[in-house]
Amino acid sequence: MARFVDIHPVDPQPRLVAQVVDILQDGGLAAFPTDACFTLGARLSDAHAKQRIIDIRHLDGKHHFTLMCSDFAQLGSLVQLDNSVFRAIRAATPGPYTFILPATGEVPRRLLHPKKRTVGVRIPDHKVCRALLDAMGEPLLTSTLLLPDHEEPIAMGWDVKEALDHVVDVVVDGDQTGQEPTTVVDFSEGYPEVVRVGAGDPTPFE
Repeated sequence: MARFVDIHPVDPQPRLVAQVVDILQDGGLAAFPTDACFTLGARLSDAHAKQRIIDIRHLDGKHHFTLMCSDFAQLGSLVQLDNSVFRAIRAATPGPYTFILPATGEVPRRLLHPKKRTVGVRIPDHKVCRALLDAMGEPLLTSTLLLPDHEEPIAMGWDVKEALDHVVDVVVDGDQTGQEPTTVVDFSEGYPEVVRVGAGDPTPFE
């Protein structure tokens, strides 16, 4: 059974955050709230995490996984950014956006899009989520928690636990989150292309 950890949405308790981080560092898979919706997350170095997420979500090989970062220092080490792209992304972050960009050599090959050699990155604007990232001290491999038989993501922590009790290791509750995934903007060709409209306003990239 998954552990359930209820973290304060405004003032996350360091003790509880540390408990979740310990599970992640031991190779656990977590479900936690973000500024968009609930997300599945694990360490980048966990070789089995990607397959666990694929199995839960029934994903195909074309899915872009997202590397969730605490700041631009982490993000900049994972993807290639020219000045104009950097400025455009900087203006919209932190926030409910995922940006698809060419990956650097720091990203494990198994996490890249198989043909494009790209990856999704984002910096969230959610206190619980950011507390986890800060305590981890490294980016997380993530994917929107959208189950194959659901039309929209689950919004409540207890509902997430009921649905995923035997396939994740910890469920983090931090008050009700949204039910829209991030807005996805593809910068892989050097210009923005909105490929999914979600929680973030797509207007700046249209």
